[in-house]
Amino acid sequence: MRELKTWRECAPRLVDVAAGRTPADLVVRRARWVNVHSGEIVPATDIAVSAGRFAYCGPDAGHCIGEDTEIVDAAGRYIVPGLCDGHMHVESGMLTVTEFARAVVPHGTTSMFIDPHEIANVLGLAGVRLMHDEAAGLPVNVFVQMPSCVPSAPGLEHAGAELGAAEVAEAMAWPNIIGLGEVMNFPGVAAADEKMMGEIAATMAARKTVGGHYASPDLGPAFHAYAAGGPADDHEGTRMIDAIARVRQGMKAMLRLGSAWYDVAEQIRAVTEMGLDPRNFILCTDDCHSGTLVHDGHMDRVVRHAIQQGLKPVTAIQMATLNTAEHFGLSRELGSIAPGRRADFLLVSNLAEVKIDAVYGRGELLSDAEGLKAKMPEFVYPDSARNTVNMKRDLEAADFEIAAPQGEKKVKARVIGVIENQAPTRALEKTLEVEDGVVQMDRKRDVCQIALVERHRATGGVVNGFVTGFGYDKKCAVAATVAHDSHHMIVVGTSRKDMAAAANRLREVGGGVTVFHKGEELALVELPIAGLMSDEPAEIVAEKAARMVAAMAQMGCSLNNAYMQHSLLALVVIPELRISDIGIIDVRKFEQVDLFV
Repeated sequence: MRELKTWRECAPRLVDVAAGRTPADLVVRRARWVNVHSGEIVPATDIAVSAGRFAYCGPDAGHCIGEDTEIVDAAGRYIVPGLCDGHMHVESGMLTVTEFARAVVPHGTTSMFIDPHEIANVLGLAGVRLMHDEAAGLPVNVFVQMPSCVPSAPGLEHAGAELGAAEVAEAMAWPNIIGLGEVMNFPGVAAADEKMMGEIAATMAARKTVGGHYASPDLGPAFHAYAAGGPADDHEGTRMIDAIARVRQGMKAMLRLGSAWYDVAEQIRAVTEMGLDPRNFILCTDDCHSGTLVHDGHMDRVVRHAIQQGLKPVTAIQMATLNTAEHFGLSRELGSIAPGRRADFLLVSNLAEVKIDAVYGRGELLSDAEGLKAKMPEFVYPDSARNTVNMKRDLEAADFEIAAPQGEKKVKARVIGVIENQAPTRALEKTLEVEDGVVQMDRKRDVCQIALVERHRATGGVVNGFVTGFGYDKKCAVAATVAHDSHHMIVVGTSRKDMAAAANRLREVGGGVTVFHKGEELALVELPIAGLMSDEPAEIVAEKAARMVAAMAQMGCSLNNAYMQHSLLALVVIPELRISDIGIIDVRKFEQVDLFV
């Protein structure tokens, strides 16, 4: 892996190569140059690379070629800047940073802006530092945003750690920190909460970017107060008007296509139909699990999808390269093929389909038709990052019984309604039967139970509720220690016995995802690192995840990427109804509510 030197260290050599006084390390000839600065495709272009950076981009680099210069004939293929993911969570892939990079490099992703607030909610600042240090050693660019909301909603949940302005200020001095991660506590910002204002101020004092997360559909005074509070982008929009409102306030509208979030098509109409300036739009994934990465792609998938919505290919590529780099103040380093920038580029044979033939990072071949070429350094997570499922005892079926109010034969209960392919839920109400004083599920109407099992401090706490939308029609349970953002354990099931068995299994293996049916384990994805990530290769994790998805389908679930929906049921910063370790949370009011109406 070539050591990346700063532009200042390389500048004399880059000048000499461009002038023909010093030979380049690499020259790509006869390429169609996708120029994201001018928005055009320039034919018959040569590109010269030296010291891991572009030195010359023009019609003929013959004067840059020496005896030892490597020559690549593009043969009329497109040369495209390496793709950037402007907002993502590595942990959602159930992989380490190294394995995530290994999975996405063949898909053209050479820069990632990661927010490790999942591990932060389990291990605190020490967990963020682990991922920061792992990211710094990779042959691609992985920048880290310091998590802003740990816990995401103080007073409505208890995470495994707490971070505030002092920790944010400390992290801003770390070399690989690029800004503040998504500010999810939007009511706190709108109310000028001292903690949130302190974190944003510490980030701005360091001249770094503040990430946004305004998950409410309300675009009135609360939204304007949030915009005034400092967030510079937002990826939580789902409607065209959301994208328009953010851009008009000077924010970047981040449009996401993850494993379960399909928010590009509706919002991109702000460009294709309303004619808004596309330079204020950024493409990202937010959350992609390992199966999507291995089988469907990463940022290439997002760009391809954006093109299918009517964007010109060059415009879609701008939204995944230069726009992202400019947003984070890195446009002189990456995001384009131009002199001085890091030589991260793709050779693409079909631009509209984003068919990638080769991926280069810092001027070195990382991947081609034969597969990954890059050597990834080994990073070992310490014991302190493992064994994080701290339950007081094994659970029993009785722990998942919901007692009815005294003497009631029927109850009206609040029920979390899952919305396919979107992060928000619906706050529903259902009338349920009572037997022997215990409220019953209703499989015929697709109402099953949900429980949050406390797993950070071994309190023994179990909060029970109801959820609809998964479609389980057999006796089963799905349990996971991935439960954004506080990452306790979420168990969803139609059988209390299976719910107990699934929870106990995750206690035994130290975290992960499991599916049980009539006492039998159908699938297991072990996630020993903070209960969030595997230390196995992406292909193995993807295979286990596929078995997990198949097992959920076997139990009657037809949702697209139901696991991703499962993992967000405790995310108490996205409306409408959620579950936390203190109870049922109405996110429209940001308050705890009774399970029964």
